[in-house]
Amino acid sequence: LAAIGYVFMIDVKPKGIVRPVLGETVREEIDVLADRLMRHVEVLAGEIGERNLFRPQGLAAAAEYIRGVWRARGFPVREEPFEVGRQRAVNLIVELPGSSRLEEIVLVGAHYDSLIGTAGANDNATGVAVLLEMPALLQRTTPTRTLRFVAFAVEEPPFFKTEAMGSRVHARDARRRGEAIVAMISLETLGYYSEAPGSQRYPFPFGAFYPDRGNFLAAVGNPASRPLLVEFLRHFTEATDFPVEGAALFPWIPGVDWSDHWSFWKEGYPALMVTDTAPYRYPHYHSPLDLPDKVNVREFARAAHGIIGAVARLAGPGAGP
Repeated sequence: LAAIGYVFMIDVKPKGIVRPVLGETVREEIDVLADRLMRHVEVLAGEIGERNLFRPQGLAAAAEYIRGVWRARGFPVREEPFEVGRQRAVNLIVELPGSSRLEEIVLVGAHYDSLIGTAGANDNATGVAVLLEMPALLQRTTPTRTLRFVAFAVEEPPFFKTEAMGSRVHARDARRRGEAIVAMISLETLGYYSEAPGSQRYPFPFGAFYPDRGNFLAAVGNPASRPLLVEFLRHFTEATDFPVEGAALFPWIPGVDWSDHWSFWKEGYPALMVTDTAPYRYPHYHSPLDLPDKVNVREFARAAHGIIGAVARLAGPGAGP
């Protein structure tokens, strides 16, 4: 049973992939991307700060910033309003229609709210920053599948893993409309990396199989999303030399369903979370110290570059899975 579990849940890395050697041009692109990403993090977690339904002015300011960035780059922004109690919240959506398989949707999402009492730099301004940069960068790739980018409101407690989450609103409506979401990628807490021994922890017994240094990006799916996970890991390793680990785990393992991908699992869609592993690595998780200066800028940008490259390949010519 242990061997079967290892092969199915943990041994998901594609074989025979030659990691790319990144040239000077790519390194310069990553430097530019780092500056742009951190500008978004500084605005969301520095200038705006706490943003949630208990600080609605912050949530509204974050929504306006996201809307403004996308519109300034020429993208129409669709709004998906909903109510939580008597308060209004809104998901923000940009789409790039596919060229030949436009009915198949690759959805990338990140929640833009922060926990009560926190500025949420890593959780989750880093995820939103990557989301904001993706449409302009991927527009150049002429995707075969439709790319949908969604900034979700209302992910954090006390609404976490309830029907009130913005991602639940979107996933339920997508299923009701019969949409073919073939891949959902949740961008969650992407900005903290460490080379220190013992900097990475895991729920038992996964520490026996994975590195003890928190220097990698993690991609996590459920068993039903295993084919998508394998495909994402293949595309990521083709796009970058940044370290990555993956696992297809049961949702009852702590941390596996702790983001917006859970909402899409509930509707039977294949979905992954990409993350720096949040509380298993980041010492300021859900803390008032989760501020922009805690983000490891270079590693964050390298991970983001790989994620963007993987999403481009998921949506591009010959896209799988």
